[in-house]
Amino acid sequence: MSNAITANPTAESATRAADAKSAAGSSEQYLTFMLDGEEYGVDILRVQEIKGWDKVTRIPRTPDYVLGVINLRGSVVPILDLRRRFGLETIAFGPTTVVIVVRVAGGHDGRTVGMVVDAVSDVYHVNLADSKPPPDVCGSVDTVFVKALATVEEKMLILLDIDRLIVHSLADDLLPGTEAA
Repeated sequence: MSNAITANPTAESATRAADAKSAAGSSEQYLTFMLDGEEYGVDILRVQEIKGWDKVTRIPRTPDYVLGVINLRGSVVPILDLRRRFGLETIAFGPTTVVIVVRVAGGHDGRTVGMVVDAVSDVYHVNLADSKPPPDVCGSVDTVFVKALATVEEKMLILLDIDRLIVHSLADDLLPGTEAA
C-alpha cells in the first residue's frame, strides 16, 4: 500500500516561489524535509515522488543505513535511512515518516533511490546569491554532502548535494542496479 504524495508546491507555495523568483533573479527550487529538528533541502527537479513509509526487503551485508529495497513500478529501489547515514539518533518511524524518491547521477541514465526522513516540510525558491558554502565544521553532517546553506523566511536550510550523498553511500556493486526495467 502506497501513500504517494505529489512533490508539486501548493498554490500558496507556487505564488510565493514565483514572486521570489521574479524579485531575486537566479534561484532554484528545493523540497525541504526534517531530520532531527533541522531542515534540509534537495533540488526538487530530482524528486520523483514522496511515499508514506512501508516495509522493505532487507539485503544481507549492506551498511546499516541501507534499510533494504522496494519494488517501485518494476524498478528495484534502495532505501536509505538518512538519520543513520548522518549518524543521528535513530527513532521509531511515525505517521510523518516518509520516503523521498529521488533520481541521482550514476549508471547509464542515473539511478533511483529512496531516502527515509522524519517529515516533509515545504518547497522553497532559494536565491543562489543568498546561499553560502558550508563551514568546515557543520554539526553531525559531513560537509561533503552539503552543497550550501541558505536562509529562507528566517530559517537556515541545509541544501544537500544529493549526487554526492548517494555516490558516497552506495557503491555500484553494493546493491542491484536501479535503472528502470
